[in-house]
Amino acid sequence: MKNISLIDAAIVALYLVLMIGVGLWFSRKNKTSENFTRALGKIPGWAIGISLYATFLSSNTFIGVPGKAFGSNWSSLVFSLAMPFSAWMAAKFFVPYYRKIGGISAYSNLESRFGSWARIYAVACFILMQFARMGSIFFGTALTLQAFTGYPMVAIMLVTGICIIIYTVLGGIEAVIWTEVIQAVLKTVGGVAIILIIFWELPAPVQTILDVGIRDNKFSLGSLDLDFTTSSFLVVFLYGFFMNIKAFGFDQNYVQRYHTAVSEKDAVKSVWLCVKLYVPISLMFFFLGTCLYAYYDVNPDALMPVRLQAATEILPAGASSTEIFSLAAALKPADYGDKVMPYFIVNMLPVGLVGLIISALLSAAMSTISSGMNASSTVFLEDIYKRHVNPEINERQGLKFLYVATAICGLIGMGVGIAMIGAKSILDLWWELSGIFAGGMLGLFLLGFISDKVNSSTAAIATLTGILVIVWMVFSHLIPQEYQFLKNTLHANMIIVVGTLVIFFVGMGVTWVKSRLNT
Repeated sequence: MKNISLIDAAIVALYLVLMIGVGLWFSRKNKTSENFTRALGKIPGWAIGISLYATFLSSNTFIGVPGKAFGSNWSSLVFSLAMPFSAWMAAKFFVPYYRKIGGISAYSNLESRFGSWARIYAVACFILMQFARMGSIFFGTALTLQAFTGYPMVAIMLVTGICIIIYTVLGGIEAVIWTEVIQAVLKTVGGVAIILIIFWELPAPVQTILDVGIRDNKFSLGSLDLDFTTSSFLVVFLYGFFMNIKAFGFDQNYVQRYHTAVSEKDAVKSVWLCVKLYVPISLMFFFLGTCLYAYYDVNPDALMPVRLQAATEILPAGASSTEIFSLAAALKPADYGDKVMPYFIVNMLPVGLVGLIISALLSAAMSTISSGMNASSTVFLEDIYKRHVNPEINERQGLKFLYVATAICGLIGMGVGIAMIGAKSILDLWWELSGIFAGGMLGLFLLGFISDKVNSSTAAIATLTGILVIVWMVFSHLIPQEYQFLKNTLHANMIIVVGTLVIFFVGMGVTWVKSRLNT
């Protein structure tokens, strides 16, 4: 294990102090819950756009995307290619709508549309999804930092989480946005730096990467067949389209930031700036994974410690060295993809640059976790506490509640991350969890947004049907062998697609039938 130098440690410490300092700076402005949740609508559009980009570019991208590209190909890039289509819908319909209604919560309109049950259901889905997202990011960060320090992943999550909680609680949404601007620059530079190091180490780097990538089909965007059982181009595109509609159109993380913009025009610009930044940068991180694959194809023996580490984690405690070496030799790139970039950083980067990359990794985690904490605490205040516990709460009490709720959300996110220790692919794990929680919520939102003829009872029937379908898709593998025909064969990424479409079309269909019966 290579320990980081004092210079690298000083760079990381300076970064953490800077983030806490930003939180302290903006804490002076947080006199009311309005300051904490929407920064009084004074943030410029370009800063919000970079902030949204930083939220997308989490450690799931920083570590998970290169790991995915190393282990398979570029098929997951199709998620990013779907983003402009979702952004167009957000800019055209959702941003003007939220700016018009004015409420900070993305879910209050569901209550006025379908009743309190709809708001409660959407809030529950959002909160569970945020905890899953924060947990996966804590896990991914700890996985990488463990390679640098050798410290237990649990300890790393606790230390990192406490730092995030401090500046998020102190500074509110304004601190979240401005720290994300800094973090966006840092993690983008970090990714570029790793690619340049690989180019420096490889002979004829461009030709080598192209030759190896083409030989092993690393640049593939997935099968173009109409196959919904594998990670085909269409499956990932549909997943990306629906997930990005959920993000830009109905996710509190994003809707809340539309309210921090100076004007509707600035809010719309922020959506498009996010897309213009994220699509090419996500491509860069897929390319980074292929660069790593080519490097270790040229230097295969250098990867043996990663294989041994992965084999040790897979086998039960007490496995013999013969068993470990045997399994390590049989492992495929997909079995250890997430471990490759941390190993490369530890062993190949010079002093000083290691500290920059660790800071970039921390920034990738902090940007998404901090925005998730702030959005979750806002939902707890607006949709739960004010609505069902104390509607008469004043501004000072609301601010105190936000402080406590933000800290609790951070602690829960850490707990979920600890529970995820041992997962093989960060990206796959997050995508499946997000599909489970987002499918029903997105279907209900679209039903209420598109049609004004669907009533509460119809929406409830449609939502329940969608939930049952999602449950079947997730747990059908437990069905006994003799009932194989009942099992789901669709790819996990189709959960959000099928769940959303079932709710929407059942709702519209029942409404149509009712209208025909009444005529």
